Amino acid sequence: MSTVQLVQLAHARSGDKGDTANVGVIAYDPEHYQLLREQLTPAAVKEHFGEMVTGKVERFELPNLGALNFLLHGALGGGGTMSLMNDAQGKVFSTGLLRMEIEVPDDVAESTAGRGRVPEDWTP
Repeated sequence: MSTVQLVQLAHARSGDKGDTANVGVIAYDPEHYQLLREQLTPAAVKEHFGEMVTGKVERFELPNLGALNFLLHGALGGGGTMSLMNDAQGKVFSTGLLRMEIEVPDDVAESTAGRGRVPEDWTP
């Protein structure tokens, strides 16, 4: 097994509704959906974001799209009209989640190496 960043297997979009950030994660390849489903549990996502998410994390599965959708409750400091956060609309939560490290079989790590956009000067 190897550890890779989620960005090698998926892309993501995020937004907001009140104090809840919404993050959709979509597998590049349908055969990797099951890996995402196994690794991206609500508990793992909540742990990844740490104190940034004060409420629960909910996960919704969209297998026909090869996607998972997460609701991160209590992630936006009260939401766009209430928060003093730089990103009170939750637009960068997708980028943050794509930096999460997950365990994948070695052959998957090798076949997806270099995929996704990670800044050259960024280190985990």
